[in-house]
Amino acid sequence: MMDTQRIWKSIAAGLCGSTAHSFLMFLKSWAGLLPSFQPYQDLQQMLGHLTGDRVAPAVPWVLSFLNGAIVLGFIFGRTYRLLPGRSGAGKGFVFGVLGWIAMGLLFFPLLGRGVFATRLGLGLAPAIFSLAMVLAYSITLGIAYSMLNPGREAGFRTES
Repeated sequence: MMDTQRIWKSIAAGLCGSTAHSFLMFLKSWAGLLPSFQPYQDLQQMLGHLTGDRVAPAVPWVLSFLNGAIVLGFIFGRTYRLLPGRSGAGKGFVFGVLGWIAMGLLFFPLLGRGVFATRLGLGLAPAIFSLAMVLAYSITLGIAYSMLNPGREAGFRTES
């Protein structure tokens, strides 16, 4: 069973990853990269359609941030020793690639954007940028988790 301290460390690492992801999304917006690739706006529209009401623009961002900090942080902490890799960054990379595949095959089609957002007509750019988004999150998550849990590299377990 995962103790409370390790749960909080997983959430803290998820918060670090979510912050890195949010910073990359800010840079995307600031630089004007892929202006027609707006996953948060797409999620906002889908939520509005599902609820039958207007959804504030902050809602998808907050949901994403909380999902990354709490849900995915917790899952990463629970699966850390099972993930291939010898470092937090390596384990984060694997976790990120798996998440990117799931996002490309499930999330984007649910938003009506097709597999890996191919229906946007932008070629591979949305898929590549979404990989960068996810890896910014997951590698930061992995590094933070390994720093908060020394001795857990490569699945070794120490008492906390």
